[in-house]
Amino acid sequence: MTAIQKKKITDKLVILVWIIGLILVWELGATSIAQTKRTPENVLPHLGQIVESVFSDRMVSNKQTAWQIVIGNTGVTLGRAGIGFAIGVAVGFAMALVMRLFLAVEKTVFPYLMMIQMIPILGMAPIVLAITRDIDKSRVVIAAILTFYPVATNTLAGLKSVEQEKYDLMHSLAASQWHIYTKLLLPSCIPYFFTGLKIAAPMAITASILVDTLQGGGGLGCMLSQSLKHAMSIYVFWQIVFVSAFVGILSYQLMSLLERLFSPQAVAKRSDV
Repeated sequence: MTAIQKKKITDKLVILVWIIGLILVWELGATSIAQTKRTPENVLPHLGQIVESVFSDRMVSNKQTAWQIVIGNTGVTLGRAGIGFAIGVAVGFAMALVMRLFLAVEKTVFPYLMMIQMIPILGMAPIVLAITRDIDKSRVVIAAILTFYPVATNTLAGLKSVEQEKYDLMHSLAASQWHIYTKLLLPSCIPYFFTGLKIAAPMAITASILVDTLQGGGGLGCMLSQSLKHAMSIYVFWQIVFVSAFVGILSYQLMSLLERLFSPQAVAKRSDV
């Protein structure tokens, strides 16, 4: 067994231990709460109860089960987050190229990008809503803003990571600016670009859920807020918590899969380290 295989097995065992530990802590907490005057259904259900609620046919709101409500609103949230993510990726990548081409643009724009990212999502939402005057558009814009920064900064870092010797080689071959970008800079920045994607994808989904809690109009965040106010079953809340976590992890894994497809050399290089 090679060192890499041993490392992979060790990593999987560590993840398994963490999962088992979290389950034990959860169940101990639910059992402890069950001994109080408040029922665990209103505070912290057992994991088995949450799983059971997924398959339950009991209607909780608008002639829908808890699971139907969660799945329906998951599609709404993912649709907004997906559009914002796509816009943020396109604009972020383009802005990174512009900042690499023109140093003056980088020095002028980059500080403002950092300032925008320092504004909390919940503080940004009312500002964007006031500008767009449309709830759905504001959600898309916020997802795009949070996607834009990690994609732009990581792609720019990749464009700047090329060694001077490679530039000298391209110039010695009389390569044009177009060839320098397409043959040298863009291939070099791809691993950094995917790093930005893996950071941005879960952030776009999280932003969409958080903004939903403020603005209503459907989505996981809106249902999350209503379930906390006991407008519907508390199991809707817990299902949303687990579905949101799963979707966030899945979005990261999807970006990792795309990286393996489009940049296998970078993935293999990291695995060998």
